[in-house]
Amino acid sequence: MTYEEFADSRLNALLRYAVMLTGDSDTAQDLVQETMLRVQLHWRRVTHSDSPDSYVRKILTNQFIESRRTSWWRRVLLRPDPDPVVAAPADHAAESAERDRVWSLLAILPRRQRAALVLRFYEDLPDQEIADILGCAVGTVRSSISRGLDALRAELAEVR
Repeated sequence: MTYEEFADSRLNALLRYAVMLTGDSDTAQDLVQETMLRVQLHWRRVTHSDSPDSYVRKILTNQFIESRRTSWWRRVLLRPDPDPVVAAPADHAAESAERDRVWSLLAILPRRQRAALVLRFYEDLPDQEIADILGCAVGTVRSSISRGLDALRAELAEVR
């Protein structure tokens, strides 16, 4: 498989995953663009991995988790962090409201917990693959998911 074939087949899925992580389509596009640049530069390494999809997802996840830690000159903020509530088209109001509600709940979580929950419930990955992507032990994945779900439950209890 060539880089172009991989990009054509996986770009939309990577973008959906990045939107779930960031909550903002513009930030997600930037994240995927940076990831795909790294993938292209290291394409030989990607193709020699056991699972190129997991390898690229790991790159994207690490980019997301580390994005706050990069030095000031690597990113220029033209506005504050994206508002957790993303504007919705009027004709899809109910669907968009639910998606925004889910995102606003995810936004309260630390990045690693958010990534673990998205990988589990959105990407439907097993614990071992999530651990490989996050670069941690399976127990840490389970703990992150458990703590993330506890925080979401607590937030939902406050709302009700």
